[in-house]
Amino acid sequence: MSTRRIIVGISGATGFQYGVKALELLAAMDVEVHLVISKGAEMTRALETDYTHEQVTAMADVVHPLANLGASIASGSFHTLGMLVAPCSMRTLAAVAHCMTDNLLTRAADVVLKDRRRLVLMARETPLNLGHLRNMQLVTEMGGIIFPPVPALYQRPKSLDEVITHSVGRALDLFGLEVKSLPRWGELVENEDSAPQATGS
Repeated sequence: MSTRRIIVGISGATGFQYGVKALELLAAMDVEVHLVISKGAEMTRALETDYTHEQVTAMADVVHPLANLGASIASGSFHTLGMLVAPCSMRTLAAVAHCMTDNLLTRAADVVLKDRRRLVLMARETPLNLGHLRNMQLVTEMGGIIFPPVPALYQRPKSLDEVITHSVGRALDLFGLEVKSLPRWGELVENEDSAPQATGS
């Protein structure tokens, strides 16, 4: 694959900012970003953020309409590193778990799984019922990764943006895409406010 590509799906769970942050971080990398946004995500965008649809889509290299099941990302012959769904609603999780490819977002996720590529779902819901947990187990058994965006408080974040950046940066790690400025446990962060380093047991 001469061009590195990644698919970013934004579905209708709360946390539209996770998808935006993924687009922002990927913009600084040598990777082609293909974006698909669900109808529910458009609702949360309007409710949770001041971003317009146009501002969000401008961050991607290619934007695919949700209903276009003939898009490039709907085929396994279109090479990608995989797909990040940020955030991932329980509806999208269930569709992926049960191979219900009724829109381009879930079809692209299904293609990633069938071709044994990396699928990372930033599942955003709490508390979880048994159906949610079983769907997470199914996706995991199929090769996907369930990645709830849990705050890394040991980093002593000073803003909500730092919390979101760390979660999305760790998710991108799973594709071999490194965010250079991401603070990591055990590594020296060169500022006077960094968290103390572990000294052993």
